[in-house]
Amino acid sequence: MLSSALSNQVGAALGAHAFGSVGVPGVVAVRQVVAAVVLLPVARPPLRRMMWSQWWPVLLLAVVFGCMNLSLYMAIDRIGLGLAVTLEFLGPLGVALAGSRSRRDLLLASAAAAGVYVLVLPGSSSDYLGLGLGLAAAACWAAYILLNRVAGARLPGLQAPAVAATLCALAYAPVLVLLAVDGRLAGAPLGYALAAGVLSSVVPYAADLTALRFVPPRFFGMFMTTHPVLAALVGTVLLSQGLAAHEWAGIAVVVLVNAAAVATTRRARETKETGYEATSAGTPAPAGSPVSN
Repeated sequence: MLSSALSNQVGAALGAHAFGSVGVPGVVAVRQVVAAVVLLPVARPPLRRMMWSQWWPVLLLAVVFGCMNLSLYMAIDRIGLGLAVTLEFLGPLGVALAGSRSRRDLLLASAAAAGVYVLVLPGSSSDYLGLGLGLAAAACWAAYILLNRVAGARLPGLQAPAVAATLCALAYAPVLVLLAVDGRLAGAPLGYALAAGVLSSVVPYAADLTALRFVPPRFFGMFMTTHPVLAALVGTVLLSQGLAAHEWAGIAVVVLVNAAAVATTRRARETKETGYEATSAGTPAPAGSPVSN
């Protein structure tokens, strides 16, 4: 689980090194191709036999994949890795608390809002576009969780994420063609983008699936709350994105609220329904993950 979490954030940091050369869409395009190349031969979805009831959630999932990674990476480019990943984590937290009227969940939601305020401390110098992109990534992660529940009920295993990742890669193909024609898709930038795909997609897929064979889903969900902290540390070390004291405090509050939301879930099924079992922040399945962030 630690290797998965670190790999996810290191991959995002390495991908950020290619933003200036190939742009955020270029890095996202390469990452989606890597995800498709890994998932498609493993899942082997029955494309010719799929019905419309299976296709429509997969098509929406493909849109979510593309928007989630694009908005997250654009947020990283503007406000930094630690802040962007922390805001993205509001997605699964929102799904976990949505619709609840218990006093405990209302307190958790209020604490999360307070944590975000401390984290951001909005003012005249705030990058509101970057913050908005981080929240957009959170909304996409929440949509991923809900769509994955529908698609997962209609296609077994990794078939739905595999088809969605492939469709997303095809949608981003024109970006890769333009970059290749322009001679920008080569050398170190391409290496960084490929590293982002491998470290943020391939490694988390393998590590998370292995970990879930040995640890309870609830504990897995608890461990996922370390992602914002690891993102902040990786951003500080690899991207020189040092954080102020109030930002660390805000991250701590959001992490604790996420942990409390998982720890107080009474049944493993409820944990799975919130998406903590099925995702891995930052990959496209979430992975996340996942297959998200």
